[in-house]
Amino acid sequence: MSAPTDIRSLTLAQLGDFVSALGLPAFRARQIFAWVHARGVTSTDEMTDLSKALRAELAERIDLAPLAVDAVQRSSDGTRKLALRCHDGQRIESVLIPTADRLTQCISSQVGCALGCRFCATATMGIRRNLTPGEIVDQVYRARALLDAEREAGTWPPAALPTAPHEISNLVFMGMGEPMANLDNVLAAVEILGEDHGANFSSRRITVSTVGLVPGIETLGQKNRHVGLAISLHATSDDVRDDLMPVNKRWPLDKLMAALRRYPLPRRRRITFEYVLLAGINDTPADAKRLPKLLDGIPAKLNLLPYNPCRADQPDLLRPDDAAVEGFAEALRRKGINTTVRKSRGLDIDAACGQLVLQNPPRAARAPAQGAASS
Repeated sequence: MSAPTDIRSLTLAQLGDFVSALGLPAFRARQIFAWVHARGVTSTDEMTDLSKALRAELAERIDLAPLAVDAVQRSSDGTRKLALRCHDGQRIESVLIPTADRLTQCISSQVGCALGCRFCATATMGIRRNLTPGEIVDQVYRARALLDAEREAGTWPPAALPTAPHEISNLVFMGMGEPMANLDNVLAAVEILGEDHGANFSSRRITVSTVGLVPGIETLGQKNRHVGLAISLHATSDDVRDDLMPVNKRWPLDKLMAALRRYPLPRRRRITFEYVLLAGINDTPADAKRLPKLLDGIPAKLNLLPYNPCRADQPDLLRPDDAAVEGFAEALRRKGINTTVRKSRGLDIDAACGQLVLQNPPRAARAPAQGAASS
């Protein structure tokens, strides 16, 4: 018999083909899909509206093993970071970021990253492999299971945010990896997560981020322009961006911005630009003048992120002080740029922007957070 099929990676249409090949009626695909993606089951035994014989047959043909939760770290600000282990032993991280009115999950798309951005801890891992659609969507289901357990234990919502939502409201592909380098699997995961019979996430609540892989941006615009698009910009000149982000040598700013001006953005939507502020490198008055010109003609919102130190091998990268950050933001606002200074969340558990990296042994394994889950 062939290896079991990872049905968590199958879209509803693909699952329909799988079920049809077994000689089963089409409605079984919808039943199975709902069990896996709406109810989050991890065994065919839980699919109680299927006959015992069919459950036994499916158990031999499909793989429903979830990602293992090696550890959960809990920040004083309410952030949760999940250390997750794949079937082959590779490990990834995913982060739950609560605010008073939304609960965002930051999702990984690869184990490691190949693109070498100097300000990002994940870059120190290199690239190990792409995640499958099933491994991407199961990050959401493991987070949901964690929330269920915390609600039952009375530890959710967190004390720091007593009004935090009980359900995940937004998904951002801003974890480990470059989503555009694994775009087929990311798009399959987005389709799976958006199904009415499954998790039912609106595309408007999902954002895909990229450091600027122009072909991926073009493909995303062709295949699913309704998801949010975020660009990791981080510089206003090619020489600085070349130094910070090697990808810029292949797709420099003129090519990137031209692709964004062509992007088929839906009405009343904006492209989000992420900009890590590095003291004396990209936060100068000259940068504040160039940035509005760079964004000219693009419906944009800008998130400024003061650098979270995470790379001992990059001693020249420093976080600007609060006055410099606010001064930079105000200069942009005066030019009409919709600008937000994003507060770093989860700094005390290395869960803030740019800090995701697999530690050996994992930090959570050295000092487990109270109530850490495992399987």
